[in-house]
Amino acid sequence: MVSTPTLYYKQNRMKQLRAFCQAARAGSITAAAEALFLSQPSVSLQIQALEREFGTVLFERRGPHIKLTPEGELLYQLADPLVEGIEKLHETFAAHYGKLETGELNIAAGESTILYVLNEPVQHFAEQYPGIRLKLHNVTGRDGLAMLRADQVDFAVGPMLQLADDISYRPIITYSPALITPLDHPLAGKKTVRLQDISRYRLILPPSYLSTWQLVDTAFRAQNLSYNVAVEAGGWEVIKKYVELGLGISIVTDVCLTGEERLAAIPLTDYFPDRSYGIVLRKGKFLSPQAKRFIEVMEAVFASRRAATD
Repeated sequence: MVSTPTLYYKQNRMKQLRAFCQAARAGSITAAAEALFLSQPSVSLQIQALEREFGTVLFERRGPHIKLTPEGELLYQLADPLVEGIEKLHETFAAHYGKLETGELNIAAGESTILYVLNEPVQHFAEQYPGIRLKLHNVTGRDGLAMLRADQVDFAVGPMLQLADDISYRPIITYSPALITPLDHPLAGKKTVRLQDISRYRLILPPSYLSTWQLVDTAFRAQNLSYNVAVEAGGWEVIKKYVELGLGISIVTDVCLTGEERLAAIPLTDYFPDRSYGIVLRKGKFLSPQAKRFIEVMEAVFASRRAATD
């Protein structure tokens, strides 16, 4: 039988670790207090108690913002999976007995990923687990990483060109680059095109802060070619429509091509790399049973799709 002092100590330790981990994610004592529905002094006291016990400073204080010290980073890596595991113990226990019936799953993804990559996995998951509320957060890759680091989402889905030290990436499906043109465009009948051919025509591209523009710029610069961006538009659906209307041509990833468009598509694999889409995780993140199950569903969907095309 656990004694009362021991039980109190363990409960108090969990409160301290929850406050510490939430503050580390939020980068702010105030934000952590709001998330935990506690007062700011209460969260500060919990963290100070940990610092006294471990005999070290866990955060660097910079006005309203805080940053983990090396010792704080080590404790966070050790404590965060434990805190998340305890908080989601009921769901994990139920999942092991095949009773994954309720809960919530938060996924960050860009618009094109939600439209073209997640549509089928979401449909399968919703059919299998109708009691789980699924939230798809339509955000840029940069904002998705911020949500991931703040533990506002379970994971993100999308392409990753560069990996940070605290982020892991598991590719699941790969798509190829393509030039899209109106059906009556001079390039429409060609099986292959050169960048020199493309440079003569007006381009329609996503905003310059997104990766597609950066890839286009790198490829043209490598061959000392100029290019003319006539229209900057967000979203593949908008870009495809504008190309159909004859406002220009575009370089896309063929993930957005469904076969229903009135467009010509020409491969550009000689100039641009294939792009993978996959699961983006914060290292050390405890995955909920709902998150694990969705990833399993997603992998099964694309595995069956690959098998059908082989």
